[in-house]
Amino acid sequence: MPAPATATQSAVPAKPKRRLWPLLLILVVVLAGAGGGGWWWWQGKQHAQAEAAPAKPARLPAQYVALEPSFVVNLADTDAVRYLQADVQLVTRDQATLDALGAHLPSIRNRLLLLFGQQQARQLAQRSGKERLQQAARDEVRALLKAEGAADEIEAVIFTSLVTQ
Repeated sequence: MPAPATATQSAVPAKPKRRLWPLLLILVVVLAGAGGGGWWWWQGKQHAQAEAAPAKPARLPAQYVALEPSFVVNLADTDAVRYLQADVQLVTRDQATLDALGAHLPSIRNRLLLLFGQQQARQLAQRSGKERLQQAARDEVRALLKAEGAADEIEAVIFTSLVTQ
């Protein structure tokens, strides 16, 4: 015989248990879709910005052009005969300038010979005088290249040897 119903047991049927996993699965799918869509939008935006930005030309490592043979000039001193001997190299990172230097090398040598011949020994005795001569030489080379309509991206004129006598 079945046991009689107690007061703690109710005649109301029990609620069915909700399953949580289908809701969690839907939530994970929605979040993953939102994340993927956001990533796709961000990549498209980055790609559009990269296409809109002007492309920078590739920068070369420093290229050195030796002006051979050494420069030997009479200095402009009036009290004695003095000479300058200089080994000169030009520095650029631009391929078009490198090509222009090769094309205009005789004119560059001429301009630098004239510039070096205007110097006096006392001007070149100090470091500051040598640095001013480097700047003036760089300006001369740039001016020549610009006058020829060539690229003039000369970074520096360096002396690998400089002797006054």
